[in-house]
Amino acid sequence: MTLQSEGGRGTHQEVARLGPWFHNLRLGEGIETAPDHPLGDFPAFKWEQLAPELPGDLRGCRALDIGCNAGFYSFELAKRGADVLAIDHDEHYLKQARWACSRLGLDRRVELRRLGVYELARLDDTFDLVLFMGVLYHLRHPLLALDIVAEKVGGTLVLQTLTLPGEERVETPEDLVLGERARLREPGWPAMAFVEHHLAGDPTNWWVPNASGVEAMVRTTGMRVVSRPGHEMWICERDRDTYHREETDRATGRRQ
Repeated sequence: MTLQSEGGRGTHQEVARLGPWFHNLRLGEGIETAPDHPLGDFPAFKWEQLAPELPGDLRGCRALDIGCNAGFYSFELAKRGADVLAIDHDEHYLKQARWACSRLGLDRRVELRRLGVYELARLDDTFDLVLFMGVLYHLRHPLLALDIVAEKVGGTLVLQTLTLPGEERVETPEDLVLGERARLREPGWPAMAFVEHHLAGDPTNWWVPNASGVEAMVRTTGMRVVSRPGHEMWICERDRDTYHREETDRATGRRQ
């Protein structure tokens, strides 16, 4: 047996030991971490939609990857030269990411930290690029989370979330009178469906917004949507200062 095949065998064993994997990472020698993923080559197909929208050279860019999982997006940003803070609350995924990061030789570019999205409220840093992908609908308090995330955006936010079917939009009034509440049920009115039990077998899938709802939430954080690189994905930038700082302070206990 050659040294190369011995190494490949050891890598296969390590992949199996660290499983199950949600991110399919390509590690060389034909080794993939989740080649039979039910969504296909995930999240590579999402990255193919996003990648052309981001600079090819990210040297000097500070990036934040929220809910990094096994690190696919963090590694792609690091390969372009970004310095990435990759966070997740799940130690299982962080173990996978640490191992893969070392194997890919990206340790100097990617810092992995166990941290939840709400804990970002106590992080003073801002970032040139923030990825908030596949997280929003898993949160009990999505708008609070989005307020916190928006505070960390010094440049660009990439937001991806599960949504309800449909792309309808309506122009909402500045003030909706009580007698016109039936309008709240119009197709395209910003809305979120609440999942009391399970969705796709996952008890952490709490909310499913419509596309209009996602965009309305973004606007209330002081950001604006600048492009849609793919289905259920938005690129956003700062539009104005958020006007919910005091409420966010109270909700997070930053200021008593």
